[in-house]
Amino acid sequence: MSEIYDVVIIGEGPAGLAAGIYAARARLNTLIIEKEKAGGQIVTTDEVANYPGSVENASGPSLIDRMVKQANEFGAEVKLDTIKEVELEGKTKVLKGEKGEYQAKTVIVATGANPRPIGCPGEKELRGRGVSYCGTCDAAFFEDMEVYVVGGGDTAVEEGIYLTKFARKVTIIHRRDELRAAKSIQEKAFANDKIEFMWDSVVKEIKGDGIVESMIVKNKKTGEETEIFADEEDGTFGIFVFIGYVPTTELFEGKLDLERGYIVTDENMKTNIPGVFAAGDCRAKSLRQVVTATADGAIAAVQAEKYINETLND
Repeated sequence: MSEIYDVVIIGEGPAGLAAGIYAARARLNTLIIEKEKAGGQIVTTDEVANYPGSVENASGPSLIDRMVKQANEFGAEVKLDTIKEVELEGKTKVLKGEKGEYQAKTVIVATGANPRPIGCPGEKELRGRGVSYCGTCDAAFFEDMEVYVVGGGDTAVEEGIYLTKFARKVTIIHRRDELRAAKSIQEKAFANDKIEFMWDSVVKEIKGDGIVESMIVKNKKTGEETEIFADEEDGTFGIFVFIGYVPTTELFEGKLDLERGYIVTDENMKTNIPGVFAAGDCRAKSLRQVVTATADGAIAAVQAEKYINETLND
C-alpha cells in the first residue's frame, strides 16, 4: 500500500502553501497536491499592496514564488494530480487522483474558488476570445483598445485601474448606482481620466464570430437595452469579468458540511469530519484575501499536528 502522509493538502494557493510551510516545518510528512500550477487566484494579480510586509511593487506571482520556495526548503512534497474521489472518514483518509492514490492521517482542503461567470449567452463561447477573467493575463491583448470591466467590488475596480495601463478607455459596468470597492480604491478610479462608468447596468448577451464584436447591456432601472459594437478599426473589445467567485468544492458535496458551496469550519479550521480541515477561499468566512488565506493555512496545519499528537498517537 502507498505511504501514509501525516498531512495531505489539496491545493497550492496561498492557503495550501502556508499550510505546507507550517506542517513541514513541524516535521510532519507533508504532501501538497495541485492539479494545475501553484498560486490560485493571486497569480492573476498584478499588484499586492495590502499584504503586510510585502515588498514595493510586489505581484501575485512573485509572492507565490517565495511561498513555494519556503515550502520546498522545509521539505514539503508537491505532486501534480487531480483528485477525483475522497474517503475522509476514519483514521486513514484516502484521496484518489488521476495519477495515483494517496493516504493521509489528516487532510487540509485548500481548493480555492474560480471566477463567477456572468451567465449570459455568448460568454462561454467567447471566453479567451475577448471575454476574460484575468487582467494580468490578458490586458496586453487590448493595447490601445477599449475594454469593459463587469463588477463593482475591490477586484473589479483594481483590475480596471490596471487595465488603463494598456487600454485607451476602460468602462466599468456595475449593476448598482455606486461601487462596493473600498473608498481608497474608488478614489483612484474616479481620478483616472481613462475610466468611465455605466451604472445600474448588466450584460445580457455577448456576440461575435470567433471574437467579441458586440454586447447587449440592459439598464436595470429603465429596462432599456443597448447594443455596444466594437470600433471598426479595432474589430473587437475586451470584456473583463470580476463579479465574485464560486468555491471549488464539488468533490466534497455530501461529505463535508457546506454553506452556499463553501466548506463550513470552526475557528480552528475543523470541518465536521475529525482530521479534515479547510482553509482559504473554499471556506465559509467573511473576508477572502491572501492574508486571511495564509492565516487559515497556518491554523489548519497547527491543528492537524495537534490532532495527530492527541488523537492518533494515544
